[in-house]
Amino acid sequence: MDRSMSVSLWCEEVEDDQSQNQGQREAGARAPSQLRAAWDPTVSGHRVIQRLLHVEERYIPSMLYITLIQRDPERREELAKWALEVCCECGCDETVFPLSVSLMDRFLSASLSLPVSPYCLAAGCILIASKLSECDSVTADTLCAAAEYSFQPSDLREMERVILATLRWDTAAVTPQDFLPHFLASVQERGDSDEELLCTLRRHSDTLAAMCVCDSRFLGAPPSLVAAASLNCALRGLGNKGPTQLALTSETLAGLCQTDLIVLQCYSEMIEYGLRQRLRSGLQQLPTEKDEEVESERPGTPTDMREIDF
Repeated sequence: MDRSMSVSLWCEEVEDDQSQNQGQREAGARAPSQLRAAWDPTVSGHRVIQRLLHVEERYIPSMLYITLIQRDPERREELAKWALEVCCECGCDETVFPLSVSLMDRFLSASLSLPVSPYCLAAGCILIASKLSECDSVTADTLCAAAEYSFQPSDLREMERVILATLRWDTAAVTPQDFLPHFLASVQERGDSDEELLCTLRRHSDTLAAMCVCDSRFLGAPPSLVAAASLNCALRGLGNKGPTQLALTSETLAGLCQTDLIVLQCYSEMIEYGLRQRLRSGLQQLPTEKDEEVESERPGTPTDMREIDF
């Protein structure tokens, strides 16, 4: 190799003018818009799923914390809902929210006490998760503004150091969103090759998985089981498969997450029940006509998580 030749590792990849203009027109989007790599099928398959299953147990909170939270879940769900709203308003990647809540649960599991400013804790977890998952991370000033300046950027940076020290910098936790693309690839291998259908299925699954993250009843569930149950509910909600196909898909998902089929069906029913509760509470907050009735049948899964009253 010629030593006189200059070698640069700077990424010179640029977007075309049309993509840049479109990104500038999007309201609330952070500039510049991100360049995302396409899905690589070589990093999927049973080997990757087995590795995720082996690692996920390390990031489940302690049973003592789970018991305490499930006795009084309101405060934790309030912080999770606020984190979801901030992630949606900032246009964060779908992996930021579940990772931030996982960091918050693990921190509280280790300390078993809320800090003076709980929203500063939630904001610090969002900041760390955004730095791990995105090229253009959320700024400290943005998070302070979202909390109506109940804390300052210096407080947020100090909280970030406390979280990292408590978790010993082990922040790349496994979440349900880590399993969803691999489970979807397995569903695609069974003959569902319609790209539009798969994109809709992914959005529905992300919505249901985010709902489970907010719901303290799913706090002790493995991320793989939450992802499989969310995908199973999304398939049933779309209504484009017969009972036999749904049964085969459920068996496949149960095998992928190494759980019993009855357990998967139980969690799927819990998700559907939670979805009905939130849709019903959202409808009760809206003015309705006297002749309108709320159907008690299984609801179709909404494509946007903000359609659900978390």
